[in-house]
Amino acid sequence: MIEVPVYNMSGERTGAVQVDEAILGGRVRYDLLKQAISAFQMNQWQGSARTKCRSMVEGSTRKLYRQKGTGNARMGTVRTPIRRGGGVAFAKLERNYRREMPRKMRRAARNSALLAKMKAGAVAVIDPLTMDKPKTKELYALFKAVGADQGCVLAIDQPNVTVYKSGRNIPKTEIRQVGDLNAYEILRRRKVLLSKAALDAVLADPATFAPASRSQV
Repeated sequence: MIEVPVYNMSGERTGAVQVDEAILGGRVRYDLLKQAISAFQMNQWQGSARTKCRSMVEGSTRKLYRQKGTGNARMGTVRTPIRRGGGVAFAKLERNYRREMPRKMRRAARNSALLAKMKAGAVAVIDPLTMDKPKTKELYALFKAVGADQGCVLAIDQPNVTVYKSGRNIPKTEIRQVGDLNAYEILRRRKVLLSKAALDAVLADPATFAPASRSQV
């Protein structure tokens, strides 16, 4: 069992939650984490870099002048890469970098990432996570009190405009619905914070992290 601390909005520790490692897979699968993170990063590439090779640029294909007798260097067509306006010798072409990964593997990698954070003591629960109005200063004070001011992911169970507006300007901070988390985002930041409802969703359905009021994916 792993003990996850619980804090209130003032940053005071009010208790702890016991989490069974078996719910999140029992062990950290480092090979799967590497595969999931690599796939996520590759999928961010647009692959739209492109230049024109000699066959793509406009211009005649005839030889500019005869091979010998002019006193000039040998010269082929105007499309040659050594002339201004010619094609690029090793042109970049559009490329699809996308890597597909089965859903079960993505979810297993996400669970391993969360389990790794819990074992490292980098996960905390905020209960209750309530704010009357958007206030960045108040949310940042909470992050600082729980040691998450150097970067964190705050996971909530349902969309919360007040919390989102309070944290969107804080550097190195992401606010996500718990069901949208992935291995890369969990491991990218030093700390993972979850609302109590978000943690309940994780423990109730480790496959989807879907809250009870949300339809199963």
